[in-house]
Amino acid sequence: MTDTRRRVKVYTLNEDRQWDDRGTGHVSSGYVERLKGMSLLVRAESDGSLLLESKINPNTAYQKQQDTLIVWSEAENYDLALSFQEKAGCDEIWEKICQVQGKDPSVDITQDLVDESEEERFDDMSSPGLELPSCELSRLEEIAELVASSLPSPLRREKLALALENEGYIKKLLELFHVCEDLENIEGLHHLYEIIKGIFLLNRTALFEVMFSEECIMDVIGCLEYDPALSQPRKHREFLTKTARFKEVIPISDPELKQKIHQTYRVQYIQDMVLPTPSVFEENMLSTLHSFIFFNKVEIVGMLQEDEKFLTDLFAQLTDEATDEEKRQELVNFLKEFCAFSQTLQPQNRDAFFKTLSNMGILPALEVILGMDDTQVRSAATDIFSYLVEYNPSMVREFVMQEAQQNDDDILLINLIIEHMICDTDPELGGAVQLMGLLRTLVDPENMLATANKTEKTEFLGFFYKHCMHVLTAPLLANTTEDKPSKDDFQTAQLLALVLELLTFCVEHHTYHIKNYIINKDILRRVLVLMASKHAFLALCALRFKRKIIGLKDEFYNRYIMKSFLFEPVVKAFLNNGSRYNLMNSAIIEMFEFIRVEDIKSLTAHVIENYWKALEDVDYVQTFKGLKLRFEQQRERQDNPKLDSMRSILRNHRYRRDARTLEDEEEMWFNTDEDDMEDGEPVVSPSDKTKNDDDIMDPISKFMERKKLKESEEKEVLLKTNLSGRQSPSFKLSLSSGTKTNLTSQSPAANLPGSPGSPGSPGSPGSPGSVPKSTSQTAAITTKGGLVGLVDYPDDDEDDDEDEDKEETPPLSKKAKFESS
Repeated sequence: MTDTRRRVKVYTLNEDRQWDDRGTGHVSSGYVERLKGMSLLVRAESDGSLLLESKINPNTAYQKQQDTLIVWSEAENYDLALSFQEKAGCDEIWEKICQVQGKDPSVDITQDLVDESEEERFDDMSSPGLELPSCELSRLEEIAELVASSLPSPLRREKLALALENEGYIKKLLELFHVCEDLENIEGLHHLYEIIKGIFLLNRTALFEVMFSEECIMDVIGCLEYDPALSQPRKHREFLTKTARFKEVIPISDPELKQKIHQTYRVQYIQDMVLPTPSVFEENMLSTLHSFIFFNKVEIVGMLQEDEKFLTDLFAQLTDEATDEEKRQELVNFLKEFCAFSQTLQPQNRDAFFKTLSNMGILPALEVILGMDDTQVRSAATDIFSYLVEYNPSMVREFVMQEAQQNDDDILLINLIIEHMICDTDPELGGAVQLMGLLRTLVDPENMLATANKTEKTEFLGFFYKHCMHVLTAPLLANTTEDKPSKDDFQTAQLLALVLELLTFCVEHHTYHIKNYIINKDILRRVLVLMASKHAFLALCALRFKRKIIGLKDEFYNRYIMKSFLFEPVVKAFLNNGSRYNLMNSAIIEMFEFIRVEDIKSLTAHVIENYWKALEDVDYVQTFKGLKLRFEQQRERQDNPKLDSMRSILRNHRYRRDARTLEDEEEMWFNTDEDDMEDGEPVVSPSDKTKNDDDIMDPISKFMERKKLKESEEKEVLLKTNLSGRQSPSFKLSLSSGTKTNLTSQSPAANLPGSPGSPGSPGSPGSPGSVPKSTSQTAAITTKGGLVGLVDYPDDDEDDDEDEDKEETPPLSKKAKFESS
């Protein structure tokens, strides 16, 4: 079978019974080895990726609708549709499907025999068509029973649909409806309700086109008024003819377009209001009705978009000052619905749609509308603006930057949006939340474009911080002139929380623009005034803003915080919170814990020097004591820079660890027997000793005090430790400056009790606090489990470098442990 390629759009039906656009591509049919059968393949026209690969199953019911649509169900509640650009392409693929299934291409739906019994198949094969009872008043009950009995069987549904089409049966039924209404034959009207409802569930486009025609649709709605389950009939026709009015805000000259709008409204009304809510089993039976409405909307948008006179008149009246308020409200509501309909368009058509609106001047028109006093008009304009921002934020950014060259800051579109956000009268600030989301999209660098000639991010953010940021921060600055918020009611707090949320987003994404603004305008100090608010959510927003700044670990910010003593409001809030274990308590402690863990030296020193007395009694967490310890270590390093250089040598030069060393140390740990442990303390590897720099400081200071011990004592220690069978690891440092010495730290471990090197001999050279003087080279041999190792310590660093270059360090488990001297 020869592949043929046609341009199509792939749609899937989502959970809300709406069609989702999956992309544009070219369809072909061919044998797919993996699926073991003929299949439909759609490859994307953009990159050739596979959009659809669907096997043509012999039992799947395919439907052809409106000459350019093929619809089918892949599985339960999973419907697919191919929308063809050309009728010829649709016909050709339809022929392929029918050829695989052995069907006549003249039918609009293929047959499905999966659920039918053998008896039904025999009966259906023996009767080529379904014979309908004559359309008479006395036989309405028989017709209703026939329709109800046909619904469970796909083949019988198909035959019933064909019979209804061929005999013009629906129009005859609607004539009987008029007779029944004139005679007030309620029983007959109830039967007609069941018949028309059953015809809807046949899910066939050809029948819908008859039922939804101008001459039939109101009678169909009339039949559906007489639900047997209701004591009184509904008055749907009265609503549609008297209450619901078609408002033609701009005269539509095309009669076909006008008829299509009327039809779509009425069919949507039938779906939403007239038909009963479908059961789980009936839901898929109405998929064609959903499709009918969907493609009608696509057609309406396309026809309106092509009518240039219509759109020109629309925007001219929108921006005309002479247009009265009621008329303008109707125009804005129409434009809002027009944009909502556009969401059904294919991406390339949606591109053209918004480009058309842009060329017509939709953004200047919105600017005029947003400046009006009518809240309903402004609300509709906001919805339209949201469609534009979500679709193409770059288009909006380009417009506002261009108008800034001609207009004052006060009347810029983006400043109007900010002002409406600030002035929202809704107690829950529903509109303000929506507008804040739009502003966030506009200032988000993630969706900004970068070209060879210009960078949108640089240009727009420069514009925003120059022309708009002062408008956004105005309510914050106005409310924080003193030590506590001047207005602290709920609505003001909600608004300031929204402003802070946007500012926090800017801190995270805008780097130097927001940094300059915060430091120059002293924004953080003003924000922290809100820590005194009675509304906990606002105080937490202020704290989150500061936490985001500290999280950047930027010294410019840190210097600004220290210079202005901006931890004071946080510490006050912490102390005022008392012993309550709540979100405020946890958030403040987490901020100080971050400073401690990340070792932000400048902030650590600032906090301890200025606020330690207020925080020293907090002992239910170790955060503040840990900060104090960090601070003291920093001071000790500053007082003795030589020790800091020792730490650097020790960390970077002597004990470099690779992955193999780590693995061997783990193996050594699991191989350690209980006999090798004494006083409940395990043997520790030398590299573990170097993990914590703080642990090194104590041995170093003691080394400086004890370096005058005798060489004879050192030899005695070596002898004793070799006899013990296993020596705990320790670490050494060779120094070659002036007098050559060796630094040793002895950890209490597996020495024999009472020996000179054990913890039980405080005065011995091997105990903690006594470090013997050693010769320039010391070698120690340790035996355990048959392993022998030798560690050699050269006198100076140069020799050490050469040794490391010449010979790779052996694994820890196969080399001698570092011994105490």
